[in-house]
Amino acid sequence: MLAELLNHHLLSSIFAVVATIALFQFVAVFQRKLNAIWLQPMLVSILVIMSFLLWQNISFDHYFASSWFLNALLEPAVVALGFPLYQHLSTITKQWKSILLVLCIGAFIAIVTSFVVTMLLIGDYTIAVALALKSVTTPIAIAIAGQLDGNTAITAFAIILAGFFGALVGPPWLKFINVNSPKAQGLAIGAASHAIGTATVSNISYEHAAYSSLALIVSAVITATFSPFIINFLVTLL
Repeated sequence: MLAELLNHHLLSSIFAVVATIALFQFVAVFQRKLNAIWLQPMLVSILVIMSFLLWQNISFDHYFASSWFLNALLEPAVVALGFPLYQHLSTITKQWKSILLVLCIGAFIAIVTSFVVTMLLIGDYTIAVALALKSVTTPIAIAIAGQLDGNTAITAFAIILAGFFGALVGPPWLKFINVNSPKAQGLAIGAASHAIGTATVSNISYEHAAYSSLALIVSAVITATFSPFIINFLVTLL
């Protein structure tokens, strides 16, 4: 019965979309009730969907084609992140020099430390490039990794890992080290954990969402612009 349902294009599309949304919302409700930041709806949904696809022997391409509607919503969802940014635009414009400096330093440290440590411990250039780009949104990081002959598969995995790790551990860790400013928390999570971290802190406040979105965008631009020069320079030193 289930196999027949999934083989029908229209019914499989409806099932995939409704089931995915229901699963995500179900986990999100439990996360709010338990006040457990570790119960990440996106992570749990991915694990459950992967298990279901493997159990039913359904290819990811089939699931992706059936849930095209959700994928189409990604673009307006990204645009929606600009709304809290617009709300705090006046404050951000007054602090843009400090914000830009902080994000430049953060991006530089992330690239250099990841590349150097990986080269010293593993000695594999392709992996070092992949890990150096882990804090940038996926499309940009994969494009840069391809240009620098990095391992794009590891890049994608590292980005997902960095996103989930920052989303789960970032907010509690920042509170633990007494970083309680919504602006500082937003900038830190957005710069280190890109879209996944931004989605997580957006549930805390609009101010978190605004500064995290800003860090996500600016860090991506900084990394895309300067990472090739930084990595090529580091190669000459190692």
